[in-house]
Amino acid sequence: MNLPEHYAAMRDATVHRLLHEGADPDPLLHSAQDTRRGLTLLARPPAAVTAAIDSILVDFRRIEPAQYYYPASDIHLTILSIISCYAGFALSQIEPAAYRQAVGQITRLARPFRIRYEGLTASPGGIMVQGFPEDDGLENLRDAVRQFFRHSALQQSIDTRYSIHTAHSTIIRFTQPLADAPALIARLTKYQEACIGTCEVDTVELVYNDWYQRAGNTVLLEKYALGRR
Repeated sequence: MNLPEHYAAMRDATVHRLLHEGADPDPLLHSAQDTRRGLTLLARPPAAVTAAIDSILVDFRRIEPAQYYYPASDIHLTILSIISCYAGFALSQIEPAAYRQAVGQITRLARPFRIRYEGLTASPGGIMVQGFPEDDGLENLRDAVRQFFRHSALQQSIDTRYSIHTAHSTIIRFTQPLADAPALIARLTKYQEACIGTCEVDTVELVYNDWYQRAGNTVLLEKYALGRR
């Protein structure tokens, strides 16, 4: 996949949508009845990256204060959704120890990888930071997880919603119609090539999570150092 072209196409399509049809607000983000939960392997960007993101979010908050802005604790890079979120899923329905052991076997053979965060893209539901892998470590790790679980008896739903190939991190979700779509698009254009930071991912987390990866609803099952044999 050509990521620059992919991110640009997403952004262009979203700009047209926001100007002519409006955003697609998420009605469940603040709902106490949202019981969607899943199991995810993810990485968290370092403080230098989340600080740079927060400075960008300050600018967006000035024009769209009512939207949902991800706190630094919740910003993440999804490696793979092992069990995609669905209503009513609970840890009691699986054996967490089996998943911890499985991911441990996989990550021992994986190597750290580098991600460059640069610019913003968007969807009708929100704004994302563009992530660009600087080597093949992320894709190799994803492939290893896919192969393991496809040949395992453990519950999984990898790639059933879509096959992930990007390295973006969601930072804003729309919760209501935009107050000023042209101003938001101007901000999106302002930051579409902004340098945010580069980091080496040498640790990943296996978590039980809600749809939005909010820290208050997240259970850390295990943290893994990549390549530790």
